[in-house]
Amino acid sequence: MRSQRMIRATKSAVLVPFLFLWSAIWTLGLPVLLLYLRRRARKDPEYFAHLSERFGRYRDPMEGCVWIHAVSLGELRSAVPLIRGLLGQGERIVVTHFTPAGRREAEQVFAQEIQAGQLRPVWVPIETAWAWRGFFQAFQPKFGLVMEIEIWPRMVFAAQDAGVPLFMCNAQYPVKSLTRDSGGLRLRQKVMQGFAGALVKSQMQADRFASVGVRNIAITGELRFDQPVPQALVKAGQAARRWIGAHDRRVICIASAIEGEDAVYLHAIAALRREAMARQQVMPLFVYVPRRPERFDLVASALQDAGLSVLRRSAFAGEFMSDRWGPVPDCPDVFFGDSLGEMYAYLSMADEVIVGGGFNPKGAHNISEALVLGRPVVTGPHVHTIEYPFAEAEAAGVARSVRDAEELTAVLLSDWRPDKGRIEGFVAAHSNATDKTLAALPKLLRPS
Repeated sequence: MRSQRMIRATKSAVLVPFLFLWSAIWTLGLPVLLLYLRRRARKDPEYFAHLSERFGRYRDPMEGCVWIHAVSLGELRSAVPLIRGLLGQGERIVVTHFTPAGRREAEQVFAQEIQAGQLRPVWVPIETAWAWRGFFQAFQPKFGLVMEIEIWPRMVFAAQDAGVPLFMCNAQYPVKSLTRDSGGLRLRQKVMQGFAGALVKSQMQADRFASVGVRNIAITGELRFDQPVPQALVKAGQAARRWIGAHDRRVICIASAIEGEDAVYLHAIAALRREAMARQQVMPLFVYVPRRPERFDLVASALQDAGLSVLRRSAFAGEFMSDRWGPVPDCPDVFFGDSLGEMYAYLSMADEVIVGGGFNPKGAHNISEALVLGRPVVTGPHVHTIEYPFAEAEAAGVARSVRDAEELTAVLLSDWRPDKGRIEGFVAAHSNATDKTLAALPKLLRPS
């Protein structure tokens, strides 16, 4: 029998009326929710398919499984290695989604397991006690893992009422969220205390969750570091560096550059060009990869207008295979990445990576891919979107944030070159999250 002591959390005098009001809002708002789903279904019919699942009604119950809550595509992709690990232990899995993209990915990645009755992707129930009750009656999970930080009050306390230990998994608590949640009635933090525990990404995150009353915490690293690296693209990028004539030349990749940042990067490129000319050296090769395809032509023209020679990836049809691209060109100033799905190849060409988005208030993009490949990272001042792993990477000396074009230029002209061993050590410390999670779960599930 599951230990109720392990998953018990006192519903405070504030939480009881809040939960009643929360359920009432969702129940009274059902017509609005249905209208929202119907409108979304105009573009993607899957939103309105299997509608009964959203109300906790299922045709084929699968009792005694492990429950993974991965609402969207990103969460599902993070969970794939962990799901495979649980399947390897003989568990059956139910995965709850909100978006069709996440559900389709599960159906594609785990097609064989679904066919064999080992895995079921379903819609997450709406936030009412009665809908969640139907879910728990149908699946009776051994325990649940909520990917990242999805704090849904009825989900948390319905799991507690059903005797199902529910854990935050691959969890982080950004400082902005912590600051926001620490004011007023602190309702979100009180709901967090209803979890049976948390599997978190780092010691910093563990300290933050503990500070708001979350107990039963294990540090397990980042599941995204466990995602397989496409080695074919890595080898293709390394071969392309030799093909383009930059095997003995410094290569800097500007990855996922977004609108409004190009002037920053052009400033840095021009400065490094002047420095190389003054020292009578060869300037670095820049691999420039805009974030959005609709910007490809505009950015390429801006680079050429700045007097730079540009070789576009789109000039070569087919796969990223330089041995099929014909004669080796004169090494340009910029190899322009105007293609999709080939980021690992571009990163593999480089010695260091500037990650885009950081010079825009919306925030920097993913730095994990570059670090996994052993490349140090520089980005702009807006790193709230990647607080993990950026804060930890910065503390380890393998990533830096700069304020503006001048600081970026200064870093690129400096001797800041963390060795590959340091980067590999950082990645190793945050990797193997699947194994660490599987090892931690029995301890967290053990009755206190």
